[in-house]
Amino acid sequence: MATPCVLLQYGDDPFRHRFEDLEGRAAFSITEAGQTPNLVTRITRQAEWSQQHPGIMGPDNSFLYFGPETSVGFIMYGNNRTQIGMNFLLRPGKKDGSVSRYFITQSGKELKWRVGSHRMECVDGRTTLATWDVSPATDEHYARLVIKPAGLHIVTEIITTLALNRMARALGW
Repeated sequence: MATPCVLLQYGDDPFRHRFEDLEGRAAFSITEAGQTPNLVTRITRQAEWSQQHPGIMGPDNSFLYFGPETSVGFIMYGNNRTQIGMNFLLRPGKKDGSVSRYFITQSGKELKWRVGSHRMECVDGRTTLATWDVSPATDEHYARLVIKPAGLHIVTEIITTLALNRMARALGW
């Protein structure tokens, strides 16, 4: 039976941080790719880490293009020129007062993030694909992301939408 993949998040800035696995291998980095005229953030999946997980599919990176004054913009995955509006990946929950955010994967599957300030869960119906939890202050890493085997094939989309949800909270969207 496949085991979940645990990634440790170093850095608390939603726009600049990195994920490493438990062996210290860099898994993902979230960095600023540009500022002119508007902020562009790049999320990069590291090849060495990916090679440890043959079930990973999809793009190696994503780009988040923000509008003026870090307003809502769009996302592009890999070398694909298709622009996906950030609002499309942050659709509000279906019930009044819901803090959930829905998104559709590149393969057309609708998933949901249950969003909280210290915990988020990515779910497919009743199946949890990933959980993100802020770590105790005594830990050297800021948070822990656990990706279940069922979510590993779309890990870049999970990381991208997690980062986008955290950015949206920080920007007050």
